Amino acid sequence: MVVLGIAQYSIIPGISVSSFAGALLFSFVLAGVNVLVRPLLFILTLPITLLTLGLFSFVLNALMFLFASTLVSGVVVAGFLPAFLCSLLVSLISSLANKLP
Repeated sequence: MVVLGIAQYSIIPGISVSSFAGALLFSFVLAGVNVLVRPLLFILTLPITLLTLGLFSFVLNALMFLFASTLVSGVVVAGFLPAFLCSLLVSLISSLANKLP
């Protein structure tokens, strides 16, 4: 949810969030999509992920971000590039948060 706020106001153009409730709902929907849909797509795209040495997982994260934004009416993502940049931002923040004690 913090990532959406950062992305909307300063870093990534092409993402708009209508309200706090929309951002909160989006974060829950994105978590659900990552739990339910992403593992299946990861298995289906495993050959291309191996060929790209894991870099295709960033594309997969961006697709999950776009899919979740279509399910929530309060969040609008303008295209693949803003979704890709925001998924990179989510990955960066997630890896930094995992390093905290």
